[in-house]
Amino acid sequence: MTAGEAGIGRLAGTVARLHREVDEARAAADGRALVELAKGVLVERLRCGPAQAAQQLAQLAERAGTTQLQLAVEIINEVAGDGLTAAPVVADEPDATTAIRLRTAESAALRADDTQAVAQSLFAHALAPLGATAVAIWSAGADSSLTLAGQAGFGAGEAGRWRYVPPGVLTPARRALVERATVWLEDLAATGLPSIGADLPGRVAVPAGTGGRITGVLEICWPDPLTPQPLSVHKQVEALAELCAATLDVIAPSTPDHLKSAPSELVDLADGLLDPTLVLGPELSADGTVTDFRVHHVNGRFVDIAGRPRATVVGKLLLEIYPLAAAEGNLFDKVEHVHSTGEPFRADRMTLAALVDEVPVTVTASVSITRHGVLVLVVWRVQDEAARLANLLQHAQRLGRVGGFEEDLSSGRIIWNSQLHSLYGRGADERPVPLAEITAHAHPDDVPSLNGFLHNVLHYHRSSAAAFRLQRGDGVTRHVRVIAEPVLDSQGTLLAVRGAYQDASAQHWTEVALSATQDQLAITAQEAAERNKLTLQLQQVIMPPTHPTIEAFGLRVAVRYRPAEQEELVGGDWYDAVVLPTKQILVSVGDITGHGIKGATGMVVLRNALRGLAATGAGPAQLLTWLNLVAHHLTENIMATAICGLYDPVTRVLRWARAGHLPPVLIRDGQGELLPMLRGLMLGALSEATYQEGELQLEPGDTLLLYTDGLVERRDLALDECLERLRTQVQRPWSGLDELLDHLLDTSDSNTDDDTCVVGVTLP
Repeated sequence: MTAGEAGIGRLAGTVARLHREVDEARAAADGRALVELAKGVLVERLRCGPAQAAQQLAQLAERAGTTQLQLAVEIINEVAGDGLTAAPVVADEPDATTAIRLRTAESAALRADDTQAVAQSLFAHALAPLGATAVAIWSAGADSSLTLAGQAGFGAGEAGRWRYVPPGVLTPARRALVERATVWLEDLAATGLPSIGADLPGRVAVPAGTGGRITGVLEICWPDPLTPQPLSVHKQVEALAELCAATLDVIAPSTPDHLKSAPSELVDLADGLLDPTLVLGPELSADGTVTDFRVHHVNGRFVDIAGRPRATVVGKLLLEIYPLAAAEGNLFDKVEHVHSTGEPFRADRMTLAALVDEVPVTVTASVSITRHGVLVLVVWRVQDEAARLANLLQHAQRLGRVGGFEEDLSSGRIIWNSQLHSLYGRGADERPVPLAEITAHAHPDDVPSLNGFLHNVLHYHRSSAAAFRLQRGDGVTRHVRVIAEPVLDSQGTLLAVRGAYQDASAQHWTEVALSATQDQLAITAQEAAERNKLTLQLQQVIMPPTHPTIEAFGLRVAVRYRPAEQEELVGGDWYDAVVLPTKQILVSVGDITGHGIKGATGMVVLRNALRGLAATGAGPAQLLTWLNLVAHHLTENIMATAICGLYDPVTRVLRWARAGHLPPVLIRDGQGELLPMLRGLMLGALSEATYQEGELQLEPGDTLLLYTDGLVERRDLALDECLERLRTQVQRPWSGLDELLDHLLDTSDSNTDDDTCVVGVTLP
């Protein structure tokens, strides 16, 4: 070996040694930085000084049998919790070295001023040890184009050729952007997809973004076909993509103010369009995913497909105002895809749907959706006027199924469909008749009813309907039914009226047949009225509204009865109060199921049967057992509830039993108390039934109330609440039993349209 060769060899050895020393120094410096960072964590967690933290770190490492550097890495990983250094990615690389390398890559990426520096840092510290030879960071444009924001490992000419990828060119990065998922390719050539560095077959493309919005793509290349990678590599590649998103996202997703209002430029753009336009902003959950989109602005051309005013749409959530948009492949999916990928969506024919009074209303429109920063612009155009009239026709079908109209009261603009023009006998170019002028086209005899109809709609803002004879200008008279409903804003101001006219006219033979049917119905109605009158008379004879007060053996019994207000609902409530041959006093109330003749006759049967059975001297429970047999076997499907009581004047004990009836109320010392719900089945339900018997010792001044459900029941309240209201209502001093019963009957707010019966028993 010559002297020159030996010198070159020594220089090479020196250079290699210096490289090793530099690498070791860098590793040692990074290691010291990690140890110092871990000490800082201990200072914060243990609330101690730096010296105590260093001592604590040394003691913990000694007890764990590991180095301080390895323990520092574990402490930092636990605090960070991001999974970036969750597992080593190179099999023969020590865990501490791997952690230092990845932490260094993370630190350098976060300190970088631009995406190019981020790409170089990720490649040098994290990707080259994986065997990757190049990396590209793509920025996604609002039109779904891709711009090369940073790269490492590619030649200058290759990077220049791929500086910009226009929309529509399918590359691995475009696939990841559109599919919103990581794309692993074993061999790029086998897929036929073009991309930067076509001579590098193995690669992965990972979407990068925050807050549900993809801002770019991280693409990593290997020199050989890519074999399946372990889960640790998958996780770290995704973590590196999140680092890229921090520099690509020019609008910080953590700042909520950017969603409070739309930028003025976007508002000006929306207001300048001639089609209905919405500006939508994403609503994010706690984990950063998009849950819905809020309407920040609508332009002056916006017309809600459900007929609501613009003011009621702004500020609402998209799925709140258009819940049918959540269907798969519908509007919400398209808006979410555009917001996430930046790829614009356009469709010449798309179905838009809304709910109006739980009825789906649909229109077909051309739709355009584009992303502008973090917001989304939705533009739709109902295809033609026929579609608009079809929307009005759906309202007309919902209300009257003939001629629909809509009238804007602020502008005076009126929309009629062709059927309504024909009904009025007017040409399509003639002025529609405002709703307020409807009386000028009606028969004079129908004007009063139409005035009431207009008052309901225009003054009270209530939906209403009216029938009248429409007198047309050509002398033809049509029998018409008009239905209208008001359209109000959030403050209750009347904005518009929409509705329908229904032509109720018919041919002469139909009118004749209808007249004959009406005559027959009148006869039937008269017969029904006579039958109801007979039933009421029968009931009043047997059960008069008042019963003479019974005073016997120191006991006073008074009765009040009120039949149903509607004659056809006359029912079978009954009461009885009589002194028996045994010197006991029988007190009872009952309620027959059903109304009319059947209820009245059933009431007579059971009431008289109970009187006859009571003469045997049996107790209340036995009397109800026998009365149940009468209801089940000796009547025609009669069922009833009842309470039967026997008062012994010697002992002042009232024995009682109930058959499915409401419990009596005892008034003692000014306090009301519901008696217990004794066991007892409704009369007539089963052939055999037993009844529980209770006893009540009456004291001087006590009052006992027996009543039917017509006194207390309300459709809008639970039965227990109705009984509690009765109990509290009687809790006050009363001058006498008659005053109490009259008060209960007069103040009863029951709304079941049923008979009412009250029996009061008092021991003076």
